[in-house]
Amino acid sequence: MPFNLLDSVNNLFTTDLIGKAAASLGEDENRIQSAVSAVVPSVLTGILNKASSGRTAASSLFDMAKQASSSGVLGNLGNLLTGNGGGSGLSSLLSMASNLFGDKLGAVTSQISSFAGVKPSAANALVNIATPAALGVIGKHVTQNNMDTNGFISLLINQKDKILNAIPSGLGIASALGLGSLNDIGRKLSSVVSGIGAQAGRGIRWVPVVLLIVLAAGLLWFLSRDRNTKIPAAESAIANAPAPTSTPTVTVPSIKVRLPNGVELDALRGGIEDKLVTFLNDPNSVPGKDVWFDFDNLNFETGSATITADSKKQVNNIAQILKAYPKTKIKIGGYTDKTGDEGTNKRLSQQRAESVTIALKIAGANGAQLLGPEGYGSEFAKVPATASDEERKPDRRISVSVREK
Repeated sequence: MPFNLLDSVNNLFTTDLIGKAAASLGEDENRIQSAVSAVVPSVLTGILNKASSGRTAASSLFDMAKQASSSGVLGNLGNLLTGNGGGSGLSSLLSMASNLFGDKLGAVTSQISSFAGVKPSAANALVNIATPAALGVIGKHVTQNNMDTNGFISLLINQKDKILNAIPSGLGIASALGLGSLNDIGRKLSSVVSGIGAQAGRGIRWVPVVLLIVLAAGLLWFLSRDRNTKIPAAESAIANAPAPTSTPTVTVPSIKVRLPNGVELDALRGGIEDKLVTFLNDPNSVPGKDVWFDFDNLNFETGSATITADSKKQVNNIAQILKAYPKTKIKIGGYTDKTGDEGTNKRLSQQRAESVTIALKIAGANGAQLLGPEGYGSEFAKVPATASDEERKPDRRISVSVREK
């Protein structure tokens, strides 16, 4: 499955860790969750920014990432929170945020503090935890894939858009880092890669490669210039091939769901957005623990809590609904079917519910509107494990429970 750096780091901040952090830092749990939704993309943006400042800085980050990975920090972030197992190793990990942000660390934590409504000291503590966590995830990935510094920078470029798009609206990370805009990071990273390419290319004779490219382009033009050639015929065969399923496709009408603040959402008739807004607009509807609405366009990478890219639209729609109904409070529930080990199912459903909750906060939802996510495993599954996969599909879901409106 494709590697997603942002989700991999977010998934380290489990409900249990959030609860411990809230207790340790003397903060409300929901505010800590909201702070984490800002801290993780901010730290990753700091990594992008430092890597973009030149080859030397990128190499230094590369070494820090491998150091964090080999430290075992990913196995127990709680040590950074409590200070257990101290010594030079722990001190080195906790100093990584200072090494990453330098004199901009105070400005970054101040932005996070204001955004989430937590004390500056709490924001600082979370940044000190998230920095080695993020570097550890990167270090593990580059080590497993035998990457060098060039591969490390290419990895950051590939993840850049996901990271920068996750910065919550209103969080002034660009100004905290002394940048005109976050787009500056992309331009600077490209310059670093260009410099690496130039160094790698010294002594290589490029003329034969260029000639090959020109010849290939010419061949493609020759083959495609006449619409009676075999290329269109092949395209036609593919276009007219039977659908890879025997189940007829049912087209559900698209609609515009209008919110009280004037925002219009693209959704499907009878989809979660349609049902949820109808419920919230109904003066006679009563919220409670038995009121649930199922996501109908939310998927995860197989066997993981990583939300697929095509699912982000519906997550963003739910975040927009919460913004439009600021008094509403919801709970995210995760469910599985009856197949497999129940303990594993319950853990996965919990992780997926947490992942959706984090994604909603990243999309701009107010953390105070999101109650603690909960995974129920197969506890409420209705279809027998012996049934077909299609029959068991309704039992595998993520749902929204409206607790206040």
